[in-house]
Amino acid sequence: MSASEHHRVGVIGAGISGVGLGVKLLEAGIDDFVICERNDAVGGTWFEHTYPGCACDIPTHLYSYSFARNSSWSRLFPRQEEILEYVRCTANDRGVMPHIRFECEMLRSTWEEDSGHWRVETSRGEFTCDLLVNAIGATAEPADPEIDGLDDFGGHRFHSARWDHDHDLTGERVAVIGTGPAAAQFVPRIQPQVGELTVFQRTPPWILPHPDRPTSWVERQLYRLLPPLQDAQRNLIFASLEATGIGFRDQGPLIASIEALGRLHLRRQVSDPELRRKLSPEYRFGCKRPIMSNSYYPALAADNARLVTEGIERVEEDAIVTVDGARHEVDTIISASGYRYSRSLLVNRTTGCDGRTLGDVWGRSPRAYLGSTVPGFPNMFILLGPNSVGINSVIFSVEAQIDHVISALETMERRSASRIEVRPEALESFVEWADEASAGTVWTDGGCRSYYLDEDGRQFAIYPGFASEYRRRTRKLNQDAYEITAGQGSPALTG
Repeated sequence: MSASEHHRVGVIGAGISGVGLGVKLLEAGIDDFVICERNDAVGGTWFEHTYPGCACDIPTHLYSYSFARNSSWSRLFPRQEEILEYVRCTANDRGVMPHIRFECEMLRSTWEEDSGHWRVETSRGEFTCDLLVNAIGATAEPADPEIDGLDDFGGHRFHSARWDHDHDLTGERVAVIGTGPAAAQFVPRIQPQVGELTVFQRTPPWILPHPDRPTSWVERQLYRLLPPLQDAQRNLIFASLEATGIGFRDQGPLIASIEALGRLHLRRQVSDPELRRKLSPEYRFGCKRPIMSNSYYPALAADNARLVTEGIERVEEDAIVTVDGARHEVDTIISASGYRYSRSLLVNRTTGCDGRTLGDVWGRSPRAYLGSTVPGFPNMFILLGPNSVGINSVIFSVEAQIDHVISALETMERRSASRIEVRPEALESFVEWADEASAGTVWTDGGCRSYYLDEDGRQFAIYPGFASEYRRRTRKLNQDAYEITAGQGSPALTG
């Protein structure tokens, strides 16, 4: 890349979001775009996350692009390798691959007011673009727990999102810090292998029975010969998840029935009363991200496993010390403590028109109109930004935002515009609505503290309405919400 290289659209990230956007740009007749990917392959999360048991918790028919059916899924819930192959095939088959620059990490993106475009510095040089789309996702950067002495640990240590496959856990004393979805998937895989397994739990997750199973040859043939059947299955799953959202919002009988199922699942799988007590959530289902697993509870109940609920005070060279003074000697520490959802590399590497970074503007709470656009950052869109992800498939949210980007490009083309920027009042109205819609839900009043909330307790992650409503709001650009300028320095056009 060179400073003279210019594109109509620059995209950061070649995961599910970036590849999906590439497909839709080509379908819209826009072929002047480049996708920067820091890895040497497509896939994003599904390329980087390779821990044992890594899989999706959304059924295959819904966790796929609506424009790229796959009748060959081997299971109801796809595993990492199969999802990665699906994304790779989509990028290849739909002509996106030639637009991707691999091993090309975005180092800084800066809006240049004089020229009216973005300058993007990467590990392979720099380029400029008219429109910038950040598609790095919410799980781009693992977050290690903030524990005294963790960096001084003398044994082996890694994060589940950067699994060290070269390190043999056989017979080791292994500590796992965190009990989220990733831990629920890899703990049962490593438990039979390790010598001693100690899982440090801050809050017990809600865990439901997992309905995963292999898809039969007959099913796959029917989906191949009769695609509408697969669409019907997709719509049925979508509708059931939309209905679950009602319970998340009113915390009524629907949530109570799911909680009863979770408690029954715990009683059936854990016979020890003390362990069952430690694993019993005291907050509403959905307050934290729920988990489905048939093997996590049995793994914790195994003879070589221990569940520690006392808080961690510090880490020593060969042990983890809890607040009760107990020393838990370990050889390897695996962090399963989540990701920097609100403080990804997007934040401090993106500078707007007034010289402030996105992190400066967001401060303690990320905010974006429809989860996509921020005042002071013209010609920039975010995929899977704040308050954009529904409880449905994340791909559904991505496709909705991609529609928003395409509609913006088409609007700019139709009106010969060079600049589009969301109005501050539009953002404030959306944030006010999102805060009101979040009040009283399991996300804000469910009795727990989750990554959905910012430092002040504001729910900034989930779109608090229905996914179908979000799709409707993003399908066509609301021009009244934007200041759209025709030509360099021309006055703003009205909607």
